[in-house]
Amino acid sequence: MKVALYSLGCKVNIYESEYVTNLLKENNYKIVDFNSNQADIYIINTCTVTNESDRKSRKIINQAKKKNSNAIIIVMGCYSQLNSTNIDADIVIGNKDKSKIVNIINEYLQNKNKINRIYNLSKEKFEDMEINNFDNHTRAFVKIQDGCNAYCSYCIIPYARGSIRSKKEDTVIEEITKLVNNGYKEIVLTGIHTGKYGLDIDSSLEKLLKRILTIKGLYRLRLSSIEINEITDEILDLMKNNHIIANHLHIPLQSGSNKILKLMNRKYTKEFFINRINTIRKIRKNISITTDLIVGFPGETEEDFTETLDTLNKIKFTHIHTFPYSPRKNTKASTMPNQVNGLIKKERVRKVLELSNKYEEEYYKSNIENIYEGVTEVRKNHKIVVHTSNYIPVIINENVENNKIVKVKITKVIGLEVYGKLI
Repeated sequence: MKVALYSLGCKVNIYESEYVTNLLKENNYKIVDFNSNQADIYIINTCTVTNESDRKSRKIINQAKKKNSNAIIIVMGCYSQLNSTNIDADIVIGNKDKSKIVNIINEYLQNKNKINRIYNLSKEKFEDMEINNFDNHTRAFVKIQDGCNAYCSYCIIPYARGSIRSKKEDTVIEEITKLVNNGYKEIVLTGIHTGKYGLDIDSSLEKLLKRILTIKGLYRLRLSSIEINEITDEILDLMKNNHIIANHLHIPLQSGSNKILKLMNRKYTKEFFINRINTIRKIRKNISITTDLIVGFPGETEEDFTETLDTLNKIKFTHIHTFPYSPRKNTKASTMPNQVNGLIKKERVRKVLELSNKYEEEYYKSNIENIYEGVTEVRKNHKIVVHTSNYIPVIINENVENNKIVKVKITKVIGLEVYGKLI
C-alpha cells in the first residue's frame, strides 16, 4: 500500500514522523509524496501550539480527504490529542501509540471500524522510538524527552504532550551511536522541554551530554532549544571545554518585560536573562543565539512592548522567531483581561521582525572573511549550503557531495543570504 505523510510543527514532530515513515517502510509500505492523488493512506501529524497551527492542521486534513476519497485518513499529534472528537478521520490517535501505527492500520483494515484512541498522557511512560536513518537530512534529530510541567500561562502544550518523560540514557547513547556509524555528522537533541531531561529517571541533561560527548566519531552535537534557567554551570563547563557542542543556542525569551514575564509564568527576569547571555558569550566567542518571542500578550501596553524592544537591543539575538499571542482554550492567559487588538499585535510583529533582520544581517556581516568548518547540504535546484557550528548557512558555488565536512570562507552577505568559497 502507498502512504503519504505530512508533518506540521516542531522538531519533535519531525522526529516522530520520520520514525513512523521508517516503521512503515520496514513493513513493506511504499512512501509517496503528499501531493500524490494515488496514496492509499494519508497520515497527518498535527500541531496545536497556536490558532494558526490548528487552522493549518484542519486545512491539511481536508486536503488529504479531497486527494483520494477512497484513501484511509489518519490524524495524529497535538491537535488530535486535544480535539479528537471534532476530527472526521478513519483513525485518530494523539501523542501515544505512534510506535504502534502498523498494528493500528491492520486493525482498521480488518473491520473498517473507525479508531479513536486518546490517552491521559499525565499517566503514561515515555514511548520509545529509535531511528537509524533520516531521509533527505544531513542532520539527525534524536528525541530524548517528552512532556512539560512548566504550565506557562499562554501554552497548551503540557495538555497536549503530558508530563515530563525521558528516554533512558543507554537508549539515547545507542541511538546516537548507530546514527553516527551510519554517517550522520550532526546530531540534534530535541524534546518538548529538553532542559528537564532526566527529571523522572534520576538523571539530568548534564549527565547525558557528558556520555554523548564520549561517542566515537561524533562530529557535532546541537541542542534544539533550552530555557535560560536550565543552562547550568555544568553545561557551561561542557561548552567551554568541548567544541563538539555547536556554537549556537536557541533560548526562548518570550518577552523582554518583567511584568509580562510574570504574567506568562516564566521563571526568570529580563535581568537574569541578559546576565546569563553575557556569561555564555564570554565562554563561547561569536556564539549565535536565537530566540522565540510572543508579542501582544494580554495586558502588554506600549510601554511594555518598548521595554521588550529595549531588551532585544541589549541582547542582539541572531534571529528572533516572533509570534502574535494566540489565545488557547483552557489556558490561564485566555481568560486574562486586556486582550490586545489584532492590528496592534500585527504591527508589533512587524517591528520585531525588522529588528531581527537587522541583527541577523549584522551578525552575518561580522563573519565576513572568517573561515569555518561545516557540513554540506545539497538542496533543491542543486543549491549547496555549508552549515557552520554557529548556524550560518553559507551558500557555495563549488560542486560538493552531500554530508561532507569542508572548510569555507565567508566572502559576502547580500540581505540575509551568506556566500562563501571552499578553502
